[in-house]
Amino acid sequence: MSQIPVLSLQRLEQGLPAITPAFGAAIAEAGAICLTDEAHQPGVTLEVEGEFSTTFALDWQPVTEQTRRCWNDEQYTTEQAAYGIAFLLILQLTELTVIERSRKGTGFDYWLGTQGSTVALPFDRMARLEVSGIRRGNRSQINARVKQKTEQTRASDSQGLPAYIIVVEFSRPISVINAKHNPEGTLLQ
Repeated sequence: MSQIPVLSLQRLEQGLPAITPAFGAAIAEAGAICLTDEAHQPGVTLEVEGEFSTTFALDWQPVTEQTRRCWNDEQYTTEQAAYGIAFLLILQLTELTVIERSRKGTGFDYWLGTQGSTVALPFDRMARLEVSGIRRGNRSQINARVKQKTEQTRASDSQGLPAYIIVVEFSRPISVINAKHNPEGTLLQ
């Protein structure tokens, strides 16, 4: 039997091209809060559906009382935690990474570029990423959120670049990834 690959939230503490180590550590804490609050233990499986079909074991640091007090806003915490898991999924499932935060009004959250690329920004923009988190939701709510976020990315379709929409639900936990192809019909992986 093959071992399930691990998504370690602590990996975010190393940072990414558009994620500082400090921000990475913060969203790793948010993820730990969401998963712990849903009574999960490190090692719980995350089912990935949609464009990709796979399973990961999730790992995170223990939650302290100070961490709980810091992340007391459930909606904000869920959003930040979803970013962390989405970033790890992009790293594991594609050859892309998060290279730049998008500006408000664009219809998506982050620009994605090739992992390890030496091309100067903004010419490394290969795809768009839109992320959403749901603390506790049923299948209908998850599907509705995927549809909503897919529609939201239309504001930037003129870019001609593919988009990944990732919705993370924490009570199961599950992640649905929708890949919206560019006008030529291609999608980078």
